[in-house]
Amino acid sequence: MAQYETMKSTVGGVRTAAIDEGLRAHMNKVYGTMSVGMLITAAAAWAISGLALSSDPTPYQIGASTYLTDLGVTLYTTPLKWVVMFLPLAMVFMFGAMINRLSAAGAQTFFYVFAAAMGVSISWIFAVFTGFSIIQIFLITAIAFASLSLWGYTTKKDISGWGSFLIMGVVGLLVAMIVNIFLQSPAIMFAISAIGVLIFAGLTAYDTQKIKNDYLAHAASGDSEWLAKSAIMGALNLYLDFINMFMFLLQLFGSRE
Repeated sequence: MAQYETMKSTVGGVRTAAIDEGLRAHMNKVYGTMSVGMLITAAAAWAISGLALSSDPTPYQIGASTYLTDLGVTLYTTPLKWVVMFLPLAMVFMFGAMINRLSAAGAQTFFYVFAAAMGVSISWIFAVFTGFSIIQIFLITAIAFASLSLWGYTTKKDISGWGSFLIMGVVGLLVAMIVNIFLQSPAIMFAISAIGVLIFAGLTAYDTQKIKNDYLAHAASGDSEWLAKSAIMGALNLYLDFINMFMFLLQLFGSRE
């Protein structure tokens, strides 16, 4: 009997160690995929801003020494700006609808294309905010994101109940932002940015815990394809948390040109 209990304990220990090792690999893939997406976004935003903005005088002056090129005028002042603005949002909904039909490699490719589209969409920040301010806010966001994600991963507290409340908050933010496109109210924009930081801070911790729990719930199934796509979806969720937190913090504290 004692020998049986010892064997049972050993088998359970081996299984726990294997799951823990798999979880670490899964989280590394999530953060790695997200990081590549962030690099693609940064590169796309920087490249587009380099083509859209110029220090050489043109008829389209937007700052003391900043001018729009023909591409900048097309992207930021014509109806194409609405396509550029809402394309990433449309792609998120498309990704959610297509994920079950995509292979893991296809899902990863779609995510990277989405990251490039997001870079084009936010390239305007280089025309509005100083380069130092953008870097400073990015580093602040990175520190906050890492702390919140670590807490979500390590906490023993079940925060799954936050999900519905936070998603409702995101929907409310989207509605308020669309309304403010027409109202152009600085006070409403300030409120949206402040609330947005809090919502996406909460989502960072919530999404991290959800990624961890989803893996633990399905690890025993051995469905490598599902786990691979789950890692990409997790990377997308954390990527969106980071980008939105960064953009709202930039609106609140960024130094404008």
